[in-house]
Amino acid sequence: MKPPRSRTAFHVLALLCALCVAPSAQARGCTARIVDGWVRLPPAQMPMMAGFGRIENRCPTPITIVGVSSPAFGDSSLHETRIVDGISRMRALPELRIAPDGNATLKPGGMHLMLMQPHASLKPGSKVVVEFALKGGGVLRGELEARKP
Repeated sequence: MKPPRSRTAFHVLALLCALCVAPSAQARGCTARIVDGWVRLPPAQMPMMAGFGRIENRCPTPITIVGVSSPAFGDSSLHETRIVDGISRMRALPELRIAPDGNATLKPGGMHLMLMQPHASLKPGSKVVVEFALKGGGVLRGELEARKP
């Protein structure tokens, strides 16, 4: 026996409403944020730079960063430098999970942003917008300040 058409329509509408209000770090009203963000300016014009800072998750649930972008650069990604067999190696991080009330520190010689193909020259004090894509939807936006090494 088929369910009444109105009951099926109600269930479809309820599912659509639930999907539309699925929480993200921004929608929940929590305070995931970028703190002390900065971009290291190279000593000479180069096609890549590195970004650092601290990502704080003051949300009641974990957040997972699954991508990075910046309107100031052609390509941006999250990387990690590790010493393996006495050799410094860098690898891309496909995602970064930050626990509730936790943080992740992006620093020279560790996790950092790779910022490739700048669209314009940066000067000390310039501001760079960075957007972290979150698993499940949503974006965490931050601002980094350009600094000399």
